[in-house]
Amino acid sequence: MNGKYFLDTNIIVYAFDSSNPAKQMKANELLVNALEYNKGCISFQVIQEFLNVATKKFIVPMSATDCETTLTVMLAPLCEVFTSIDLLRRALFIKERWQFSFYDALIVAAAIQAECKILYSEDLQANMQIYDVIVKNPFE
Repeated sequence: MNGKYFLDTNIIVYAFDSSNPAKQMKANELLVNALEYNKGCISFQVIQEFLNVATKKFIVPMSATDCETTLTVMLAPLCEVFTSIDLLRRALFIKERWQFSFYDALIVAAAIQAECKILYSEDLQANMQIYDVIVKNPFE
C-alpha cells in the first residue's frame, strides 16, 4: 500500500463483523497498517457513524465501555479531519459535481482534506477518481 489512505465507516464496521471472515480480515489489516505505520486516517464523521452502528445495529450492540475503549485505542488516534465550514462547503460542491449523497460527499471531502491518495470504501464506485483521491473497494 503506497501513500496515505482514508477509511470509510464500512471498513471499520467490517473489522468487528465476524459473519464475514474474509472482509473482517482485510478490514483489520487496513486498520493495523493505519495505526502501526501511520498510513491511514478517518474523520470525526466516521467516528460518529461507527459509534451509532456499534451501539444500535451490531447483532450484539457494543456497551458504552467497549465503545469508549475502541474510541480511545483505535478511532481517536486515526482521526485527522474534523468538521469545519470549509469541509462542509467542499462536500456541497462534491455532492453537486458527482451526484453523491451529502454524507458520501463529506467522506470524500475529508479524504481530500487529509491529502489521502486512496479512499477505501465499499459504498462508492471502485476506481473512481475524485481530484487526487482514488476510490478502492478493498474487498474486490
